[in-house]
Amino acid sequence: MGAATAGQRGKRVLVIDHAPEAGKKIVISGGGRCNFTNIHTAPDRYISANPHFAKSALGRYTPSDFLALVERHKIAWHEKTLGQLFCDGSARQIVAMLLDECAAGGVDIRLGHAIAAVDHADAHYRVTHGDRIARAPALAIATGGPSIPKMGATGFAYDLARRFGLKVVEPRPALVPLTLGGEDLLFRSLSGVSAEVIARTGKTAFREAALLTHRGLSGPAILQISSYWRHGQPIDLDFFPDHPQGWLIEAKRHKPRATLAQTLRAHLPDRLADALADRLALSGDLGNLPDRTLAEAERRLSGWTFLPNGTEGYAKAEVTSGGIATDGLSSRTMEARHAPGLYAIGEAVDVTGWLGGYNFQWAWASGVAAGQAV
Repeated sequence: MGAATAGQRGKRVLVIDHAPEAGKKIVISGGGRCNFTNIHTAPDRYISANPHFAKSALGRYTPSDFLALVERHKIAWHEKTLGQLFCDGSARQIVAMLLDECAAGGVDIRLGHAIAAVDHADAHYRVTHGDRIARAPALAIATGGPSIPKMGATGFAYDLARRFGLKVVEPRPALVPLTLGGEDLLFRSLSGVSAEVIARTGKTAFREAALLTHRGLSGPAILQISSYWRHGQPIDLDFFPDHPQGWLIEAKRHKPRATLAQTLRAHLPDRLADALADRLALSGDLGNLPDRTLAEAERRLSGWTFLPNGTEGYAKAEVTSGGIATDGLSSRTMEARHAPGLYAIGEAVDVTGWLGGYNFQWAWASGVAAGQAV
């Protein structure tokens, strides 16, 4: 995106990528259909040490702008839940569109070229790749973060940034499944069961589906909350987000002969309902249970506490939180304040979006900001 923008401004642009194929992460995104943006994009849906940093770029290149580009290339799309936009066909259409835009700007793209060295002298950056050396007055770091290493992702961006005096906010896996241990391992038998919940940690909450796995917790609600979770913190799941206070006591009034498991089965998958009822250890009919006991059971069901012992790491993380510190960059141009001509864009920067197309929109917007400035 940055290359296409600069190229179409008449700049001579070279893209160097160690991967043999362009846009590999785009190709696998959204189940192969690329959740390319979100119509609800707003700065408060991004995590950063400086929550205001993303405002400028996002405000100047919006989801509507990218959608107009998609439609100009005649790529059919559809909206799914929560403002998420996907290709009707294949994510490869987005890659082809970006490559076409680069071609329109005369951009030279070299794939399968590992970077051997980067240095700076005489107001030019010099990049040694293979047996070649490229020189230019501007260099954009657009190499992402270390999430999904099997696709060639590395922490190269951070090493390069530090070399030129930029600070790095500690990177960590984000939008990632959480792992469980201890007593929570009893839920492993429910692998594959999902339910709509409200997931909470601290003051942050997301309402979407949670999925129980053989290793712990996953699904959209968990991936979202994982970006805010810190080791040692609990995760609370509300398994009954639509039920008013006192609903279990009311169920006792209507069906006093029903068991707790039978009552929960009316609202949750059977295996999950049975497991929760078993953990609550309330035997017999609801009619024989005191209201205060049912109120306590309801409280636990609306805030069931899990204590994750970790995440599934970069291998399963959709993105990386943290990265090149924003206090060393211009929010308008993405240029390093103390290294003229050096830019950092996309996932390499300490700006991490929610699940659902937000990270792609940041990539497009920050790429355009740098492409307009070089």
